[in-house]
This record gives sequence, C-alpha cells and structure tokens, in this order.
Amino acid sequence: MKKTLLALLTLMGFLAHAQEFKYQLLFEGIGDNREFSQPYAYPQTIMGSRGAFEVGVNIDNHQLRGGLSHLLEFGSDLDAQKPKLTLYYQFEGEGKEFAFGAFPRRDKIDFPLAMLTDTLQYYRPNIEGLYGKISWNWGHQNGFVDWVGRQTETQREQFMAGFSGEIFHKNLFFQNYLLMFHNAHTLNNDPPLHIEDFMGFALQGGIRTTENSAMQGHFKAGILNSTYRERGITDGYDVSTTLFAELAGSYKNLGIKSVLNMGGGHKFMYGDPYYQADDYWRTDFIWYFINHEKIKGKFNLSMHVVDWDTLDQQQQLSIIYVFGN
Repeated sequence: MKKTLLALLTLMGFLAHAQEFKYQLLFEGIGDNREFSQPYAYPQTIMGSRGAFEVGVNIDNHQLRGGLSHLLEFGSDLDAQKPKLTLYYQFEGEGKEFAFGAFPRRDKIDFPLAMLTDTLQYYRPNIEGLYGKISWNWGHQNGFVDWVGRQTETQREQFMAGFSGEIFHKNLFFQNYLLMFHNAHTLNNDPPLHIEDFMGFALQGGIRTTENSAMQGHFKAGILNSTYRERGITDGYDVSTTLFAELAGSYKNLGIKSVLNMGGGHKFMYGDPYYQADDYWRTDFIWYFINHEKIKGKFNLSMHVVDWDTLDQQQQLSIIYVFGN
C-alpha cells in the first residue's frame, strides 16, 4: 500500500510539473437591429451579452478544456437561453490541429453567410463533435462534424458536416466550401416526418492585396451551389447554381464588404434566408472603433438589395473582449 501511494504521489507530482494551467475569459456584446421585409426575412432586434470561460491544462501539444458559455438576451429572463457546456480535447502540432468535444465555433469555422448565417454564432456558439485542420506553406484544409440533435421521441436526429480551405500563390487564391445537413425524423416518427437533406458547395478564385499594403482587400468570384430534397415530397433534388462574388477592403479603421449572389435562390438549413431570393446583393460599411490587442469593437451598416426591387437595412454592433493566458 505504501509503495502504491508513493507511486501515485510521484505520478501526481510529475503531472503537476508537466502540465501548464490555462484559463480564458470572454465577454461579447451583441447589438443587431434588422429592418427587414418578408417573405425571406423578418424584422427583429437582437441585443445581449455573452459571458464565457474556459479552464484547462496543457501537456506538450495536448490540451484539455472545460467551461461554460451563456447568452443573456436583453429584455428576457436569465434562463431564457440555457448555458452551453464547453468541454473538449485539442491537439495542436506543426501544421496540424484536432479537437473533439464541445468547443467554440469562433476562429475555427468561417463559411459564407449563404451557408451558415451569423445568428448561429449568437445562439449556438459551440460545435459539438470534432474538427481537424491541416496546413501547408501554400494553403490549408479543415473539416468538422457538428452533432445538432440526438434522436428521441420528440427530437429529430440532426447533424451537420463540412469542409473548407484555401490554396494560394502570392496574391492569388482559390477557396472551397462544402456543407451538408441531415435532418432525420424522431424515434417513432409519430406524427410522420420526412427526412430532409441539405447539401451545397461554393468555389471561388480571387486576388488579394499584399501584406504591407496600406489598404487591405480582396476580390473573389465563382459559383454557389445548393442541393435539397425532402424524401417522399420533392421530385428528386432541387438544385441551384449561381454566380457568387465578393469585394472587400479596409483602410485604417474603416472597411467595406460587398457580396453578390445572382441567378437563383438557395436552401441551406442554417443559411441566411435572404439567399432564398433569386438575386441578392449585400453591402456592409464597417467601422472598427476598437482595435486593441485583446478588445475588438466593430459597427456594421448593412444594405440588402433583394431581387432588385427591395432595399432593407441592418445595423450590427459587436464588442469582443478576451482575457487569459
């Protein structure tokens, strides 16, 4: 018994010495006023603040993290949004990254709003599944699986998976995005539900400014594809392929970003509903009013042109403060 206890104390001492304690605190302020018109979108104001924390340990390239993330929507009760558990393992090596568990979506998944809308970051900030990324000197590719709903008598089985990445040469680049969402029925399928499959991809090539340029920006263009079916309802697949282009630039604390989708509407499970229109053009005028190392503040004035006959507007305010080691 003494030998076992001694061995256990020695092992604990070794682990305590080998491990590096880490922590992170996050505050996010959200202001989103949407002067939208139907049928594709509806007017609403989303205001709130998110608090999140993570604690964990590092052993060489291996990390273990746990914490909570909670959104308080102004004007609602404290428990209107349930706290989200953060609990994951992560490995980071040279050109490789892997995560498994419930981990923050931010800084890992960055898809066009046509495929994953920005409100997903408000209400579902964590991916619950796995993520992997491989990087080279000339590009990177990543993939993820997000388990959205476990099948029960009342809950449909739902999961999402995707790949994205980029290859580049000097100022030229090519980006790819691939996304699918499977929406199955409940355990006993009572009342009867139909299985839905959402799939799609975006391919875009472009050019960006050099890193030492006073004005940073890029232009890219390509195609956006969506493929949808509701088994037993649709006649095969509903497929749409359109022109998809983006122009963006920034100078000091001002920026502009303009995205055009033209030639048909799209249907993604978590896509921005405006992209259901045949033609949609969004332009954001951006003011980066806080640009501290640990604090970022941004204000967007967004103009939405829908089918060339409707003009909607939106104002978004975001403040993100990250503190930790």
